[in-house]
Amino acid sequence: MQIGTARSWAIFCVAVWLAGTFTVAVVATENFFTIDRLLEAKPNPAFAADVEKLGHDATRELLRYLSSELNRLYFQYWNVAQLAVGVVALWFVIKLPAATKPKWGILGMLAIALFLTALITPFIVSVGRSIDFVPRDPPPANLRTFGLLHVTYTVFDGIQLILGIFVTVWLVKAKD
Repeated sequence: MQIGTARSWAIFCVAVWLAGTFTVAVVATENFFTIDRLLEAKPNPAFAADVEKLGHDATRELLRYLSSELNRLYFQYWNVAQLAVGVVALWFVIKLPAATKPKWGILGMLAIALFLTALITPFIVSVGRSIDFVPRDPPPANLRTFGLLHVTYTVFDGIQLILGIFVTVWLVKAKD
């Protein structure tokens, strides 16, 4: 494989990785905001009637549960997909001479993806499910733990994103 081709594919893989990370973050956030927008706007008469029957608070809690489950699924799938994309990106980068920085950057990104996949996400899923349908006043004991896990995921995801930007810059600026 030619060096230019390997570099192009490596850049493509990292771009997919970065785009996926950004997309999953936006989708997860919007899933929750959409609930309140729908409940406020009630854009469909059948939906409005169902909200009326079930009650605003119960409907909101049910929809938040659905969004939580969808987000859990999306993050679990995305974590596994990151590992696959990362391995392919690394395979292309290894073919490049003098690509030490990109190689270590991708290894760092893979380490973060593995950490999030194997350790953080399972705990987020478990703790998140334990606080579904639990009243927030007073705050449940696991709410703080969930918040800390969420912040941990977000910080490591941000570090991974920054590493991905550096890897992309290094690959683009590399001279054959």
